[in-house]
Amino acid sequence: MSVWDDLVGQEPVIAQLSAAAAGEGGLAHAWLFTGPPGVGRSTAARAFAAALQCEETPRGCGHCPSCHQVLQGTHADVEVIRPAGLSYGAAEARKLVLRASTAPSGGRWQIALFEDAHRATEPAANVLLKAIEEPPPRTLWLLCTPSPDDLLVTIKSRCRVVTLRTPPVRAVADMLVQRVGVDPGAAESAARMAQGDVGQARRLATDPAARGRYEAVMAVPRRLTSVGPAVAAAEAIVKAAEAEAAAQTTELDDAETTALRKALGESEKGRMPRGTAGALKELADRQKSRATRVKRDALDRTLLDLASYYRDVLTLQLGAGSELVNADLGPELRTAARNGRPEDTLRRLDAIMACRERLEANVNPLLAVEALTLALRTG
Repeated sequence: MSVWDDLVGQEPVIAQLSAAAAGEGGLAHAWLFTGPPGVGRSTAARAFAAALQCEETPRGCGHCPSCHQVLQGTHADVEVIRPAGLSYGAAEARKLVLRASTAPSGGRWQIALFEDAHRATEPAANVLLKAIEEPPPRTLWLLCTPSPDDLLVTIKSRCRVVTLRTPPVRAVADMLVQRVGVDPGAAESAARMAQGDVGQARRLATDPAARGRYEAVMAVPRRLTSVGPAVAAAEAIVKAAEAEAAAQTTELDDAETTALRKALGESEKGRMPRGTAGALKELADRQKSRATRVKRDALDRTLLDLASYYRDVLTLQLGAGSELVNADLGPELRTAARNGRPEDTLRRLDAIMACRERLEANVNPLLAVEALTLALRTG
């Protein structure tokens, strides 16, 4: 057992971080963890934080109190930041910098682990830049983004970059078999479909609802027979994302609201003291922003799944010989490859990427996805 056990297919990264935690070659004060969604950026950063705080030798034992507390998210000297909404503002960044500047209370370092650091607004990024430029002697910054280019160049230049690769299908499948107990055949299928996203592979292998959603996305191309079905398919995609977002956020929203109402002095009859409406509204606004982000993330994952279908078609059309992501749909994919041209498939892939950009620019999701399904129909 060690803190690195949850990193799948990232042996070079583990070697790099283990050496740094052991003090080999000097320890940078700021680190940038990058890689595609689902490969384990935050997992690697958290494991590194645990190794840095570890009380044993070699660092990162995984069983000492410090390792356990960091991995459980309860260590007093490791501040984990997860932006709940679409962005992370300057006011929040200033509070974070203030917390990160304090001396460690018991650990070896004061560590700020910022997941999804690319959600920081430009003013917030400038606040972080100042702190990263002149950090206190025992403060370390661990930032996580999909790409180094997602951060200000001035921040990136002050960080040591750790690049995580897309794990091999075999490594993900082995993890599902050994740690989750999934049948080897189902594990390999889920690992291929997830395209390197370890969390998604686990969901596809163990959650029938997640597998059902994936299969519904793979059915979209054959439903695009005319304008009406194309519009209906777009509506179904958006509604599925909304349902997934609601399933993830409703329980959390209710728990947060109940806790806040109790803390503000709710009476036994459910009445709130005067002057508490503002705090409740602020919480409701944060929850609404989080729900929007979760919905957008679900839609983006759906679009990436859909892109894998056309990627397989293009692979067959070009005779690339690469392994198909959706091997279970082999006959259907070969038929689609024979009946189309590579140029049309490329245009469909471009349409999916354009839809992702529109969603990122806050275009109405239903309108953006309707435009996509109509483009997919015509090629």
